[in-house]
Amino acid sequence: MQHRIIVLGAGYTGAIAAGRLARRLHRDEVAITLVNAEPDFVERVRMHQLAVGQDLAPRPLSEMFEGTGVELRIAEVTGVDADRRTVTVAEEHGSTEELPYDTLVYALGSGWDDQGVAGTAEHAHEIASRPGALRLRERLAGLEAGRPVVVVGAGLTGVEAATELAEARPDLAVALVARGGLGDWLSDKGREHLRKVVGNLGITVHENAAVTGVGADRVTTADGAAVPAAVTVWTTGFAVHPIARATTLETTGTGRIVVDSTMRSLSHPDVYVVGDAAMAMGPGDKPLRMSCASGTPAAWQAADAIAARLTGGKLPNVSVRYYNQCVSLGRKEGLIQYVTADDRAVDATLTGRPAALYKELVCKGAVWGVANPTLGLPGRRRHLVAEADRAGAAVKAVA
Repeated sequence: MQHRIIVLGAGYTGAIAAGRLARRLHRDEVAITLVNAEPDFVERVRMHQLAVGQDLAPRPLSEMFEGTGVELRIAEVTGVDADRRTVTVAEEHGSTEELPYDTLVYALGSGWDDQGVAGTAEHAHEIASRPGALRLRERLAGLEAGRPVVVVGAGLTGVEAATELAEARPDLAVALVARGGLGDWLSDKGREHLRKVVGNLGITVHENAAVTGVGADRVTTADGAAVPAAVTVWTTGFAVHPIARATTLETTGTGRIVVDSTMRSLSHPDVYVVGDAAMAMGPGDKPLRMSCASGTPAAWQAADAIAARLTGGKLPNVSVRYYNQCVSLGRKEGLIQYVTADDRAVDATLTGRPAALYKELVCKGAVWGVANPTLGLPGRRRHLVAEADRAGAAVKAVA
């Protein structure tokens, strides 16, 4: 009788885990089902590009998993019963089905977080999803020259969104609202470059400004200031899918599922969690941040652990760590901020056009990794990182 593995979500982490499991295990012994609400793979790290009018190549999941033995189910996950080991899904035509599993890989990820700020849900746009990015794209396409657009949140997503928008639509008045200082997580060199690019693009920055309300034509900050906004883009962070919190799985107060070093649920050993939904500890005993940089190696870890436990092999023992933060600043500029293993900025940076090319290679590599999930073994991963760093140095040398 085949061991039934169900993977929920075909974002970067779920797709990588499903493909890697298919290559680690024998089809006659294991049945792998990948459930996803959309038929196409979504490059989430490019949603700011989609929002400003750039077209992204379609990537049908059916083609990506053709010949792998993975069964693809296009359906919405509506419930998980971790005690009965079943998943409930809803098909597009409205019918529901209960799917039993022996091992579950939970990779439903996250969406935007309005943080309960008044008016955000009604008036702000999000780019954490493809539908959200397309709605913003339509709104921006009809926006007249000179109109103000405000991006709330100056983390990686907000900075990428604001700079992409200002470069693509120089006729608009783009503003960026930061709760703290702009780029305060970067090194001095990184922060200096970010400020230079933002200034050159004509972006108005409101620092140390907590937004307390969003209206149809403005955002309001804690000090009572009103920032004009014909369009507000909300990028203050991510919230995990609410399904996990409704289960008996052990979760944190924010709904992330608590896992061990192999990405296995502490409360339900037949459940593994990868991506933004996982509360996993990294170097320095710090929680891994929600990012592709965390999710990809976590997916490798989970898939290898599942395969090892099913076949009696050796469990993976590789700590997920960070190497750099890759930030696109439009199509012509970028910033590669090198970091410690626990994600603290160091002095080394790569900037300008070389950094933009580096980031583009990272984005393309992420998609390639989905289609080639056998890569990512510890030695191979270090090799790829070293090759990327050498490539960045070479690009910088000839730029």
